[in-house]
Amino acid sequence: MPGLGQRVSGLCQETVEHQAYLTRFLLDYTAVPLIGRTLLRGVLPTQDAVRIVTGDPGTRTPRALVAYEIPLVDDDDEPVTAPLILGWTRTLAAGTPPNPDTTMMGMSLIRVDTSAVEPAPPARTDHALRVLRTLAWPSVETPPSPALCGFLLTSHDGMRLYVAVEEAEGLVAADVRLTGALTALLAALPALVREEERWTVDETDPHCVRAVDFTTW
Repeated sequence: MPGLGQRVSGLCQETVEHQAYLTRFLLDYTAVPLIGRTLLRGVLPTQDAVRIVTGDPGTRTPRALVAYEIPLVDDDDEPVTAPLILGWTRTLAAGTPPNPDTTMMGMSLIRVDTSAVEPAPPARTDHALRVLRTLAWPSVETPPSPALCGFLLTSHDGMRLYVAVEEAEGLVAADVRLTGALTALLAALPALVREEERWTVDETDPHCVRAVDFTTW
């Protein structure tokens, strides 16, 4: 598992597809509570794990967030499913978080031993979302390009998107506002994130190799 200072780069296509699948599945839980008042605040991609960020709806600072690092494969080296990650996260969020292993981007990071955690069973809401998602957003053979491999809600009006860009040989973090000319930005984003002259390096974020700021676009 990569250290905190090791940047995510050179992800294989299989890992990109797995991260994108997990992100798509978990998106609804940014609005639907995982348990109690706890919401999903982010899905951060790494090479061998996914970091599920949780917090209350009113959370505005990283120190109030908890990130659970869950391996992407099980003990049999098989890819873990999104419903299983959801179940583990629910169990973890329902209890008192253990002492963090470290901090990452200002938030507590807890590395999860999945063999010691019993996943919570699916909630009725999960079944409803599965029906609606299947009918409204059916699977497609050609996934979006670039693939969305993660995200982080950074403020009441900001979000960081992690997209897989071949030209960058890794993930590019794109900062966007949730208001303003959002429709136009989303239409242009696949081309804009590939423009190398826009790229910078964010030394504080180990989940990307390049960053680009679209908050004033």
